[in-house]
Amino acid sequence: MTAEFHKANRQRLYAEMKDGSAAVFFSGSAPRQSADAYYTFFTNRNFLYLTGIKFAGFVLVATKIGGNVQESIYILPPDLMKERWTGRRPKADEVMAQSGITDIRFVENFENDIHRVLNSGNVQHVYLDLYRHTPDEGLDEAHRFAQTIKTGYPFLTVENILPILKRLRTLKAPCEIDAMRRAMTVTREGILRMMRASHPGMYEYEYKAEFDYALTSAGVLEPAFHSIISAGDSYMGQAKDGDMILNDVGAQWDGECNDVSRGWPCNGKYSKEQRMLYECALNTSNYMFSTIKPGMLMDDVDKTARRYCCEQLKKIGLLSSYDEIGKYMWHGGAHHVGYDVHDVVDALGKPIAPNMVFCVDIGIYAEDLGIGFRVEDNCLVTPTGAENLSASVPRTIEDIEAVMAR
Repeated sequence: MTAEFHKANRQRLYAEMKDGSAAVFFSGSAPRQSADAYYTFFTNRNFLYLTGIKFAGFVLVATKIGGNVQESIYILPPDLMKERWTGRRPKADEVMAQSGITDIRFVENFENDIHRVLNSGNVQHVYLDLYRHTPDEGLDEAHRFAQTIKTGYPFLTVENILPILKRLRTLKAPCEIDAMRRAMTVTREGILRMMRASHPGMYEYEYKAEFDYALTSAGVLEPAFHSIISAGDSYMGQAKDGDMILNDVGAQWDGECNDVSRGWPCNGKYSKEQRMLYECALNTSNYMFSTIKPGMLMDDVDKTARRYCCEQLKKIGLLSSYDEIGKYMWHGGAHHVGYDVHDVVDALGKPIAPNMVFCVDIGIYAEDLGIGFRVEDNCLVTPTGAENLSASVPRTIEDIEAVMAR
């Protein structure tokens, strides 16, 4: 992603901020794992969307006063001793080139600088990214800073800027779609490696190793999310002859995620029952790609998928009415992808629009038959319909069996 992309994202955000306001964004930090070990750092995705910077401990501050916007980014200062052990820190010119922000400061100045801004009398509103997945999860930097403002600056109003960011992230820019296409070439290679290596007796972690090898060979050092691979009936399962492998995997490129699922028999040949169920899911997926188009309500994607798949399952005698569909379809049929694999967007109750990207995710789980899998593809909404971004990943029974035969 270029600095122009991130600058454009910020400009659209600033245009929606109230006059007399400040916005503060934190890149985040890695939580401690144990003793002096820390989990791998994962940049706050809204911070990444606005700056392009993937480094812990950075802060973006923007003020909008009298219609004029001033922005600064606070970075870690050089520290040759610490950098020996924790890696090289980005320099000011590198941060400027990546983000397009020209006012670069060091983080030790953030507290004094923000105190002057908040006490200036020119700011009445403070925007923070106050996302919480569950009410009881721990507080991040933004929530802790919100508490600081409420205690130390009670005359200011704290506002959640997340709804604005969700609207901005709903439609993808051309460079985002290009990055998703690049990621898909890597995802495809990873799935092909798993299919070709598959055999009875193979463990789930061996499938994962094949996928990870394809990613690292392409210079992708981490997947879009933790790979989900299921063989047999345990979380560390070993595939028995005749078992079907469920996989849900994705690569990322420039922060943009893929999320693709396929199901195949570990021995390379679908049984009669596996074939019938897989064709139900594939038929449903194909139907969804033929019907998705601008103007369709996002809520109707899931409803349509469930009803169509129900009719497919009725044809093979697995169920008799729609009331039973929850027994075989355990999750929704669509979710957006982007900087997050379950992307944070504003789409609920809204019509589909060109440049949305979401998954068409058809999962069938027949516990009594010991068969469970997903056919999941990434859907780009076009002006006239939908494009399957993961169409090159083998998805028909004939194509999958042909790959595995080789």
